[in-house]
Amino acid sequence: MKVVVAIDSFKGSLTSIEAGMAAKDGILKARPDADVIVKPLADGGEGTTDALITGLGGERIDLTVTGPFGTSVNAHYGYLAEKNTAIIEMAAAAGIILVKESEKNPLTATTYGVGEMIADAMERGIRNFIIGIGGSATNDGGIGMLRALGYQFSDENGQDAGEGGQALNRIASIVTDKANPLLKECSFRIACDVTNPLCGKNGATYIYGPQKGVTPEMAEGLDQAMNHYASVTSKFLHNDYASAEGAGAAGGLGFAFLSYLNATLTPGIDLILNAVELKKELKDADITVTGEGRLDHQTAMGKAPVGVAKLAKKYGSKVVAFAGSVTPEATACNAAGIDAFFPIVRGITTLAEAMDPRNAKANMSATVEQVFRLL
Repeated sequence: MKVVVAIDSFKGSLTSIEAGMAAKDGILKARPDADVIVKPLADGGEGTTDALITGLGGERIDLTVTGPFGTSVNAHYGYLAEKNTAIIEMAAAAGIILVKESEKNPLTATTYGVGEMIADAMERGIRNFIIGIGGSATNDGGIGMLRALGYQFSDENGQDAGEGGQALNRIASIVTDKANPLLKECSFRIACDVTNPLCGKNGATYIYGPQKGVTPEMAEGLDQAMNHYASVTSKFLHNDYASAEGAGAAGGLGFAFLSYLNATLTPGIDLILNAVELKKELKDADITVTGEGRLDHQTAMGKAPVGVAKLAKKYGSKVVAFAGSVTPEATACNAAGIDAFFPIVRGITTLAEAMDPRNAKANMSATVEQVFRLL
């Protein structure tokens, strides 16, 4: 029996690999002869870098970059030597997790540190990038990142337009010939799970701006500024991605990647499943094991475990999922490709006890063992 295990992290409790190895332990207790392959799983959001570093034997590269409001922050990215690929989460440099509620300011928040991370990787000889752009604190259209990579944005007087959303309306010209020449050698694949355009009522500012501090009074002006930036970009770069799906992701960072760096935007789970080469292992798998901290109706709407299940079903594998908790609405997962799912918590317990890594590993192993005694 061949079993492929790909479980998303149990946030605050187990990493993807820890959950996977605990499941493997339970499988082998029930079926000592099983061939069990454990792969890391993530959706391109928080934890993706660490999951791929651990699961694919990558290297962690630590560095100091410019944070969303200009102060230095400690960040890291992953390096996969075999594929000469960097795994970057934009939130490490410009994420909302770095900002206190009282500090949120979309007018000044910048993606400059994201560009510094890319530049650092390029200087190390890395030419392929997988970048997750969820969880941003910014609404700067990606100009901060681009400035760190050598692009210049000037106002009508030829002066630097500045940083943040407040700079967008001032941009009158763009200088591209001073961009880092190494960019031409690079490939950018962006994990993006939203389809919003750059501007308008369904765009970056109106839909995602409020969580970053955009007030109703600010929204119209910022959206118009973003539209102005898009128009100037189209004029100088001779392309038009303002209406492209995902252009509005991460406060317009998706637009910057499309327009300036010739990137491809791909649903996060698809990008990660390809990166970990899950398809190759599923082709002859008898059973696939997946899961996450909580299975609910959102899981069925395309989260990582369902991404695994859909791929596994292409090759006729049975799919079993395990989770820390399971809601009544999780039955929607059955129609989405998960044949059966099980909560791992055994008996009455507090949340703290359930999330304790030692208990979570033991519960995972024990639950998986009992299920596999039937398989």
